[in-house]
Amino acid sequence: MRNLLILIVVGFVVFCGWLVVESGFFERSALNSETFILLQNTTGNQSNRTANAPARVVPQIRADDTVLLRAVGAPAKSVTLGSVDPKSGFKFQLELSSIGAAIRNATFSEFDDRDYKDPQPLVILSPARQADGSEILSMANRKFVLVKHGWQFALDKLSWKSFYVITAADGSQTARFEAIIKIVGTDELVLKLIKTYKIIPYSYLLECKLTIENLSDTEQKVHFNLAGPGGLGREGIRGDMRKVVGGFLTSEAEVVSSRQGVSSGMFGRKPGLKDTMAQYQQALRAGNQTQIEKAKKNLRIGNNLPVRYRGANFLWAAAVNKYFAAILVPLPEEGKEYCDWVADKTGRYHNPDGDSRADSGDETIGLDLKIAPNTLAAAGRVNSSKIYNFQLYIGPKDKSLFDKNERYRELGFVWTIDFMGCCCPGWIIKPLAFGILAIMKWMHAFIPNYGVVIIILVFMMRLAMHPITKKSQISMSKMSKLAPKAEEIKKKYANNKAEMNKQMMALYREQGASPIMGFLPMMVQMPIWIALWSAVYASIDLRGASFLPFWITDLSLPDALWRFPTAIVVPLLGWKIESLNLLPLLMGVAFYLQQKLMPSQAAASANPQVAQQQKMMMIMMPLLFPLMLYTAPSGVNLYIMASTFAGVFEQHVIRKHIREKEQAESQGLVAVTSKTGGKVKKKKPKPFYKT
Repeated sequence: MRNLLILIVVGFVVFCGWLVVESGFFERSALNSETFILLQNTTGNQSNRTANAPARVVPQIRADDTVLLRAVGAPAKSVTLGSVDPKSGFKFQLELSSIGAAIRNATFSEFDDRDYKDPQPLVILSPARQADGSEILSMANRKFVLVKHGWQFALDKLSWKSFYVITAADGSQTARFEAIIKIVGTDELVLKLIKTYKIIPYSYLLECKLTIENLSDTEQKVHFNLAGPGGLGREGIRGDMRKVVGGFLTSEAEVVSSRQGVSSGMFGRKPGLKDTMAQYQQALRAGNQTQIEKAKKNLRIGNNLPVRYRGANFLWAAAVNKYFAAILVPLPEEGKEYCDWVADKTGRYHNPDGDSRADSGDETIGLDLKIAPNTLAAAGRVNSSKIYNFQLYIGPKDKSLFDKNERYRELGFVWTIDFMGCCCPGWIIKPLAFGILAIMKWMHAFIPNYGVVIIILVFMMRLAMHPITKKSQISMSKMSKLAPKAEEIKKKYANNKAEMNKQMMALYREQGASPIMGFLPMMVQMPIWIALWSAVYASIDLRGASFLPFWITDLSLPDALWRFPTAIVVPLLGWKIESLNLLPLLMGVAFYLQQKLMPSQAAASANPQVAQQQKMMMIMMPLLFPLMLYTAPSGVNLYIMASTFAGVFEQHVIRKHIREKEQAESQGLVAVTSKTGGKVKKKKPKPFYKT
């Protein structure tokens, strides 16, 4: 029995060993040690593979009966360009990976991650993680296809050969990677790919050049996909302003943009990347080819351009968040205004953990470029190689920076700057917001504190708009006085709408009141206030800017007077409150005072429903806005609070003026003006001091 058991165990071990050998485990280990990847056939069913499905490396597949190709690199290695030290002159540091000859991380030298405990240099580009655990690196060469034989493989899985970093006399640094495609067995060279990265001190631009050279004695037709900048996380604590933006050149030499947001948002905006990607994944699971193609079309950059710009030529594509942009510019050939070898541009949204709300913090965005097929002549002949040049801007979304640089102006990088225009169109908000930002920068040169600048700017705006506000308040006061008479007219002519409107207009005309004037000034002011709010919300200059060193240390974050040991979760809503924010509470007080000073409706006494509505407003307004803006940037809350308190003081002054005027009218005193035919009395100048 013991011998039988031993035989069974030995047999089982031998059987398992045979299965391991047959599975190709040792063969794959050898491939990894030699750092080469065999090509994969794309004909037949493989050609129907979806864009997001992972490519499978299949060994021992031949293009024909005699040829087997492989891509050869070298052991994996990391290369560093630039520095995170601001004194070095470099704007960022690049961690390059030989896997795919790509950018693994891009880290700023001038901006930190705003961690109040231990601030570290901000990583703007990072690996985009997938649900299966794999990563997509920025600027990685992905699917590479030899069209003639229908072969492909993922160059982003290959470790390219890496060379030493070269530092030039001007301080620029260059890194070089190389991959070679050979014929297995004979080691005959077929193609060579050379990829270089170059960064220059004091510049946000990175140069990337990819050269594909035909080394065989027959022509080769190739095309490939390139991963653009990706891995951008959310920069805003509250709202998510991440987008994929495309720049296009129209026939009138005008640069226009196409943008896709992470979420659809409010006010009927089109579905964004998050929504479209969710539809795409759902269509993939269902196998619905029609829905797959529809979702893929919506992911393409430029798909949502206005009809009149549909023929515009592609200039650049960018992944942006609230404050920063990574803009990829394919450089056209000499003598051309735009690049014609980019076949397709696609936005990507990555949600590794697949949470339905997509708000766990691991979500990132990016983009892909599909390079058009190109035929390379045989080795030694003209056009046996092709060079693809790119520029990559990695830096802040700063209009003053874009305006100073001629290259940035020509390409229209300013289109990456977006404002939350709310219910106002962008063509109104954008110029106003840019104008306000310019004024803030000018003021900051004399007052080196953006918190003080915001307060002064708010008071200046209030002062400039005071005549309109005063006229509006006076009109509203008159309307409130006429409310009882208006109610009587409504009851009397309830069955005759035409006569009721006629009597109402006669009443307003007789008393010199206008229902439109009560709201028209408010409508005129609204775009200005929205533009001011948008400018404060999205200004890169406020990121990390301090107002008070003991309280508001970063105007782009909540003021956080005191941080809780553990976050408090609001029931039902799911909001996380991590600190005691004083500004929103002060704002609630300001709203309450403002409501108390608003002209009261005399109709409330005659209409209990109106009285109840006013009472609810008195309660809801001071509670609702602080709750909504509790985690808003302190710069925004400082602006709203300063504006509200200024409005309270302004209303106090206007109400005092209205009371004095009403008292004068009740006593039969009418101000003499030139319009009434009287002689205007000149006021005697008052002495500077009393004797």
